[in-house]
Amino acid sequence: MSSAASANIGVVGLAVMGSNLARNLASREGNTVAVFNRSFEKTRTLLDEHPEAGFISASSYQEFADSLQKPRTAIIMVKAGKPTDAVIDSLLEVFEPGDIIVDGGNAYFPDTIRREKAVRETGVNFVGAGISGGEEGALTGPSIMPGGSDESWVTLGPILKSIAAIAEGEPCVTHVGHDGAGHFVKMVHNGIEYADMQLIAEAYDLIRRGTGKSPAEIADIFAEWNAGELESYLIEITAEVLRQVDAATGKPLVDVILDQAGAKGTGAWTVQTALSLGVPVSGIAEATFARSLSSHPEQRAVAVNLPGPSTGSRADGEFSVDDVDAFIEDVRLALYASKIVAYSQGFDEIRAGAAEYGWDIDLGAISKIWRGGCIIRAQFLNRIADAYDETPDLPVLMTAPYFAEAFDRAQASWRRVVVAAATAGIPAPAFSSSLSYYDGIRADRLPAALVQGQRDFFGAHTYKRIDKDGTFHTLWSGDRTEIEAEDTH
Repeated sequence: MSSAASANIGVVGLAVMGSNLARNLASREGNTVAVFNRSFEKTRTLLDEHPEAGFISASSYQEFADSLQKPRTAIIMVKAGKPTDAVIDSLLEVFEPGDIIVDGGNAYFPDTIRREKAVRETGVNFVGAGISGGEEGALTGPSIMPGGSDESWVTLGPILKSIAAIAEGEPCVTHVGHDGAGHFVKMVHNGIEYADMQLIAEAYDLIRRGTGKSPAEIADIFAEWNAGELESYLIEITAEVLRQVDAATGKPLVDVILDQAGAKGTGAWTVQTALSLGVPVSGIAEATFARSLSSHPEQRAVAVNLPGPSTGSRADGEFSVDDVDAFIEDVRLALYASKIVAYSQGFDEIRAGAAEYGWDIDLGAISKIWRGGCIIRAQFLNRIADAYDETPDLPVLMTAPYFAEAFDRAQASWRRVVVAAATAGIPAPAFSSSLSYYDGIRADRLPAALVQGQRDFFGAHTYKRIDKDGTFHTLWSGDRTEIEAEDTH
């Protein structure tokens, strides 16, 4: 142990993510890392297992603070919620104005806004930083999305750049914006991740039911897809999961895993926030709801005998395709088109959040830092970056020429896949909702006009007209004449 102020960065919380992040920091030239955990046993274990890291350990918050150079900079890697607040309070007792506290956990962005405001009053900087990449990313190079003040970025920026993933020569980190901007963007990243995973699962399910191929054979298909425009981390690991054989039963592992998907809240936060901002993120929402549906086995057990489509001699939910290769290509293109929708919706939410909370978020920069380290890293993030470089204020990402061309190529396949799923009674909520969104946003007129008429009928909510300015109400319970009404919108 040492109390000499020789560390330029500290980590509080030494579970797997914290330990890996500390090791990553220590492995980069110029970093000396102080470490602290509420239970010193974890600190001791980390020091014993990794003497090469040269960690400076502490058994108290005061000792931890004394070991840090000024401005002291500490990254908190503990559970979100009350544990995070407790660590912040403890650090504030030993930190001074100008020091920096970084929350690297998956905090809900309104909590980060609240914490930043409270901590700022003490003179200490508070930074909410989204960190993506899981345990491996924390160790080898994550994608990092920090918020916080410009002042804190001066000190923190070089440290985070030293540990971030590198994509095409650029570190996958940028100063996202002030207060809760970093955790907001990480939340949306996770929402897109939900959609991406659900879309891949639907693609696998359709291929397996429609062609009868084994998980190992479908793994080969995904591996082939990963060599093309669908290249991504999630496609890559899908092939690995599908190839895995269960040692106990000899069956494909995917067939012995319980079909109930877990969730930690970020998908729900993304959807809830989008609703409050008035931004449709239907692909993300359906992916989130699909996990919820899977996690209600008691309802599924009761509903399993509900009637489905008549499929002749084949089991309900199965169907046969005449041209296997053509069907697989249709699914690939449907997956690609739906994936574009999910990312476009996610970037819509980031734009809306930035406007609502006063953040100056560079959407092109966000797409670049997602190219490496994070779970949704994918080849086509370069195309998103290109789109925003070409048109920084692009109102709808998927209208960029590259993506418009992709929709043109994929559209017929996409529609065939959605029809096939519906006809066979196979749930494909993310594919279906993504296509509906696509058709909705390109429609020159929507049935929302009827909804406004209904709202005006039962609640006098008024409506606007296409042929003249003003706000109007029809006297539905009277003589049904139209009157000009006060604009309540």
